[in-house]
Amino acid sequence: MVNIRPFRGLRYNPDKFCDLSDVITQPYDRIHDAEQAQYYDLSAYNFVRTIWGVRTPDEPDNNVYTRARSYLQNWLAEQILLTDPEPSLYVLEQSFTTPDGAEHTRRGLTVALELTPFEEGVVLPHERTLSGPKIDRMNLTQVTQMCWEHIFMLYPDEGAEINTLLQPFLDTHMPAIVRERVIEPEVEQAFWVVNDPQVIAAIQDALQGKGPLIIADGHHRYETALNYRAQMRVMHPGALDSAAFNYVMVTLVSMSDPGLVILPTHRLIYDYTRLDSKALLSALKAYFTITPMRDLGTLRDALAEATSEQPRFGFYDGKYTLLTLKSLDTMAALLPDRDASFRALDVTVLHELIIEKVMGLSKESVARKENLSYLRDPASGFVAVDNGEANFLFLLNATRIEQVRACTAAGERMPQKSTDFFPKVISGLVALPLTGEI
Repeated sequence: MVNIRPFRGLRYNPDKFCDLSDVITQPYDRIHDAEQAQYYDLSAYNFVRTIWGVRTPDEPDNNVYTRARSYLQNWLAEQILLTDPEPSLYVLEQSFTTPDGAEHTRRGLTVALELTPFEEGVVLPHERTLSGPKIDRMNLTQVTQMCWEHIFMLYPDEGAEINTLLQPFLDTHMPAIVRERVIEPEVEQAFWVVNDPQVIAAIQDALQGKGPLIIADGHHRYETALNYRAQMRVMHPGALDSAAFNYVMVTLVSMSDPGLVILPTHRLIYDYTRLDSKALLSALKAYFTITPMRDLGTLRDALAEATSEQPRFGFYDGKYTLLTLKSLDTMAALLPDRDASFRALDVTVLHELIIEKVMGLSKESVARKENLSYLRDPASGFVAVDNGEANFLFLLNATRIEQVRACTAAGERMPQKSTDFFPKVISGLVALPLTGEI
């Protein structure tokens, strides 16, 4: 059963920050050195200082985690951050334009979700995790005792029941409107604090039957929250079920939301010497129909006509080529122990059949990104190939939400970089204290 609660969120003081655009950020794992520096320059109170601070110099008593705790303590003392006076739910609507020029609005509901292990089937993962990020997030959680960032989750709601329950409140209350300036500035964020007890109770009741939930983004943070809860239960064996460490902050988006967008992640191959493009295409003829394309527009139109039974890929080596898988029987023979939903994923076909079997690159080298880089926007990939800086570029279709659901239901974890949910759920609008009770 999905158990959610309202919580007294920690938020920037609205009297001190009329516009939050200078203090909100992308999730920590989207922030690299250049973006980190920009966030630091925007404001002395930018949220990056708590979730992804500068790491040097770091010592046992003065490091990125203790500095995050110091920022928290100082900002509370200065009333930069305030705790909401009453338990609330929070709504985030993100309006954006995708690369194809289409306009979308996606609604997320931020709640405190009771933690449950994956084997209970209430929350399901769709990707595998790495140990490094979980250690880092655990250190931050232990030192600050805060759930700083959202976990982006999907829930089934074919009749849009949750959004229908929310709509009257949203229609009669003005949201805060902000823009995240550094990485995805084209996204407009509208944010509401929902503190009506009747609305909250109705949503709690309705969400109980909406499982299973699927993690879209934030697998490392969810597993970290489970590990932190386990530690706290050992330390506080008499704690009530309402103890805050039994919960994690999530933003729930309906799988039926028309604004739920997954972008493709393209693969650029560089410093690869085993096969040139002519030899590779010749080797791929055993599995794919190879069709030369006149130009990029023609290729994109052809990619859009792919079917679930015959995945398609674009290939660019200075010329445009369409690769159409002849039969999924090839994948069944290659991966007999994997579920059919996993075998049919475009990323599975690309990596298992093309990159590993035909091109001869190992899973380990791919994980190290020795000959491969990932691109949301393929424009730089075309330039790299044209300039001789890369061998060739594979263009992919986006993974579909029904594929995510099918793999998750089958217990399959999708390969990394299978899904790019756009936009990300921004950080800094609200945080969940993990001390006391909810």
